[in-house]
Amino acid sequence: MPSELEELVGFIANPKPEIRALATEHLIPYSTSEPGIFKADSFKPVKNLTLLIKDHPKIAEHVITILINLAADREILESLATDEKFLDEILRQIIIATEPNANLLSMLLANLAKWDTLKRILHKKQSAPEELGSNDLVMNQLVDLFVKGADGTYNKNADFDHLAYLFADLTKHAEIRHYFVQKQEYDGIVPLTKLKVFTEYKSDVRRKGVASTIKNVAFDVPSHPLFLSEDDVNILPYILLPIMGNEEYDEDEMMSMLPDLQLLPPDKQRDADPNIIQTHVETLLLLSSTREGRDQMRDVKVYPIVRETHLRVDHEGVRDACERLVQVLMRDEADPEKRDQVEEVGQGDKNNIEDDDDEQIIEV
Repeated sequence: MPSELEELVGFIANPKPEIRALATEHLIPYSTSEPGIFKADSFKPVKNLTLLIKDHPKIAEHVITILINLAADREILESLATDEKFLDEILRQIIIATEPNANLLSMLLANLAKWDTLKRILHKKQSAPEELGSNDLVMNQLVDLFVKGADGTYNKNADFDHLAYLFADLTKHAEIRHYFVQKQEYDGIVPLTKLKVFTEYKSDVRRKGVASTIKNVAFDVPSHPLFLSEDDVNILPYILLPIMGNEEYDEDEMMSMLPDLQLLPPDKQRDADPNIIQTHVETLLLLSSTREGRDQMRDVKVYPIVRETHLRVDHEGVRDACERLVQVLMRDEADPEKRDQVEEVGQGDKNNIEDDDDEQIIEV
C-alpha cells in the first residue's frame, strides 16, 4: 500500500490543475530531503515533471523549483540533462519575453550544466524573438538574453543572473571556451566582450559567474593576444578594477597604469567577495603564461595593484594567488629554467578550471 507521500507524488500527473498545483507545491520540500521518492517506477515522476514545465505558470513554478533541487541527485541529473525534448522546451521557453519563470529556468539550466553532455547546447539552433536581436544559435541567444535581460529590461519577471553560472560550467569544455573568443557573424562581436562589463555589477551571482567564465576561457592560451589587445577583448581593465580599492599609488606607478585605472574616486571599493578577487588574480596568472602577457602586465604596472591587494585582503586564497603572480612578474626572463616553469601556468592543471559556486547545485 503506497504511503501518503507516494500518493502525493502520484498526483503530479492528475488531470485537474488545482490538484496538480497543490501536489507540486507540497512536494517542494521533499525534492531536497527525499529525492528518492521521485525515482519510483523508473523515474516516472521525474518524467511527468519534465512535461509540466509548460503548465499553468504557478504550477510550472513549483515544478521547475522541484527539478532545480532534484538535479543535486546524480541519477536524476543524468535523466534530466540527457532528455533532448526537455532541454529543447527549456530553451524555447526561456527566450520568451513574457515567460514568468525565466529566472527559475536559468537556475535549472545552470544545474543541468553539471552534466558534461550539456555542452551539446553549443550546436543547438532555434528561431529567436525579434526583440532579442539575436540569431538562431542558442548560445548566442543565451548570451544576448544575459546581457539584455539584466535588471529586467528584456523580461520584467527576470534578470537572468544565473545564466552566468551556466556559462561558468559550460566553459569547462574547450569547444565552449573557443566559442566565447570567436567573433560572431550576426553582430561582429566576440561573446566574451559582452560578459566582461559585468565584473563590477551589483549582483553577486552575476559577478561570480562572469569571473569564473573569464578565468575558464583564459585556459585557452592561443586566445591570450585577443584577451590583451585593446582593439579586441581588452580584458585587463575589467579584471583589475574589481580588485582595486581607494589606495593611493606613486605618481610614476599610476601614470603607467591603464587609463581606466588612473585617478579612481576616493570611495572606490574592491569587490566584497574575496573568492571573486581570487578568481580574477588567478585569471591574471593564466594570462602571464606567455612572455607577451607578462611584458604587457609589467608595462601597465599590474604588480603594484597585486601588491596592494595582497596587503589589504585578509584571505588565504587571495594572498596565495597574489604571491604566485608576483613571483611570475618579478622573475628574471633570462633564466630559461624559470621561464619554462612560467610557461606551464596556463597549460597544465585543468583541475583549476572554475565551476560555479564550488560545484554546488543551486537549491530553491
